[in-house]
Amino acid sequence: MHMLVIDVGGTHVKILASGQKTPRGFPSGPTMTPRKMVAGVKRIVADWKYDVISIGYPGVVLRDQPVAGPHNLPRGWVGFDYAKAFGQPLRMINDAATQALGSYQGGKMLFLGLGTGLGTAFIVDGVVEPMELSHLPYRKATYEDYVGNAALERKGKKKWRKHVGMVVRLLSAALEPDDVVIGVGNSKKLEVLPVGCRLGDNNRAFVGGFRLWEFPQRWGATIGPKTASKVGRR
Repeated sequence: MHMLVIDVGGTHVKILASGQKTPRGFPSGPTMTPRKMVAGVKRIVADWKYDVISIGYPGVVLRDQPVAGPHNLPRGWVGFDYAKAFGQPLRMINDAATQALGSYQGGKMLFLGLGTGLGTAFIVDGVVEPMELSHLPYRKATYEDYVGNAALERKGKKKWRKHVGMVVRLLSAALEPDDVVIGVGNSKKLEVLPVGCRLGDNNRAFVGGFRLWEFPQRWGATIGPKTASKVGRR
């Protein structure tokens, strides 16, 4: 079975198929509708074979469908029939959950994605749960207001790094993970990782997308009312 993974972001769409070594992509941005995304993907992977599709979506997902529009893309993403548009079986989860799933090594793992905002996901014994921790209250605003990209530009690296460390400590104390992965672009701007953390890799999102379909008897599929994905250990 050939799998195609689509990582939808606010600035770029990145794509990789099983058996391929180099991802492809194209810009997204405030004018990219889901119809334009589908057309762009089909055009850029016309020479690739794929039987099933995984999509990492920058927002809340319920039963393989977005239930809220992404912050950096236009309207129209909720209610669009992605499987029909692609003409292939399709699974969709939150983009932070995709990276978390690709980074998972076992036990309880917390994933924090430092990008435009703060992406969060939690995996416990092979069940990945996308979370919206970024909008919980923190100081005078929310976690995202202190560790998102706007905070980095506004407060500078020194203060931003301090808040990242505090957020990691608070969430780790609450959730008690065995493993904490810090990923997405701004993770590379941390001089020193907080204690107990390891650095993620954006390409692990592709691994997570493949894992949604690989060995279904071991990894499972998208399940439940919160689009949890039951997975296992490799």
